[in-house]
Amino acid sequence: MQYRKLGNSDLMVSDIALGSWLTYGGGVEQKQAIDCVHKALELGITLIDTSNIYGRGAAETLLGEALQGVKRDSYILATKLFFPMTATDKGLSRAQIQKQLDASLQRLRTDYVDLYQCHRYDPETPLEETMTALTEAVRSGKVRYIGFSEWPVDKIQAAISMTGVEKFVSSQPQYSLLWRQPEKAVIPLCAKNGISQIVWSPLAQGILTGKYRPGAPLPAGSRALSPSMGGFFDKDLLQDRVLSAVQNLVPIAKEAGLTLTQLALAWVLREQNVASAIIGATRVEQVVENAGASGHVLNKEQLARIDTILAPAMAA
Repeated sequence: MQYRKLGNSDLMVSDIALGSWLTYGGGVEQKQAIDCVHKALELGITLIDTSNIYGRGAAETLLGEALQGVKRDSYILATKLFFPMTATDKGLSRAQIQKQLDASLQRLRTDYVDLYQCHRYDPETPLEETMTALTEAVRSGKVRYIGFSEWPVDKIQAAISMTGVEKFVSSQPQYSLLWRQPEKAVIPLCAKNGISQIVWSPLAQGILTGKYRPGAPLPAGSRALSPSMGGFFDKDLLQDRVLSAVQNLVPIAKEAGLTLTQLALAWVLREQNVASAIIGATRVEQVVENAGASGHVLNKEQLARIDTILAPAMAA
């Protein structure tokens, strides 16, 4: 497992991270989920990412149990807030940051989180109030560093320019071979200001694993068919020209000695501003395969061929 520095922090994070999403605490049974967490730690994955909204606290509760007995300084724990936990509990106000942080710490069974992230930007709360509250959280010892996910570029810049507050060290955008939007503005801005990317959906909801095939039925047990997770699946990714393009990557993966999954993760990690790619796993075998992508470098010729092959999919 390889490790990268997270922005202007003193955290060294594994370049493959384990994410809980709706999978843990709901999508898969408890023992299976805990086994995945333990296998990740065994393989050297140190960054574990979750959010209070995943299962309305169920994912954090599961992780709190899974991490009992594990030396606290051996892993880096990241969680988030913003989305409604109740009809009135939502957003990034000072009151909500204090309330949701304490609730997350209780569910996670820890005194602090290493990274506390704003899951989205809150247009209903002044940015100064949010940043001041996050600063208080850091200085209280309950949070080591702060980050954000999917913020507008102008709001990222506004936070960077603010004085007297803690600075963001991480950004969590969607980023994959099939979704490259962060390259336009977010990554360049963050790279200049000591903010690293911790990317979500690097496998494009499983499309880049190659298990979805053009003209074939959706695979049993897949996210696209899941009662609890399928509603979040982007059906546009199931277009035949997207699935065909992904299958055409197989020769490059074999040439590199990788699976399609590992190829997709290695592609994301070619970007120096990416500190870690978050994987989701329902089985221990998936954790092992995903972790195997760490440290692999694709050459320029392979990267060029990948872009050529995926051109039809990108157009879709």
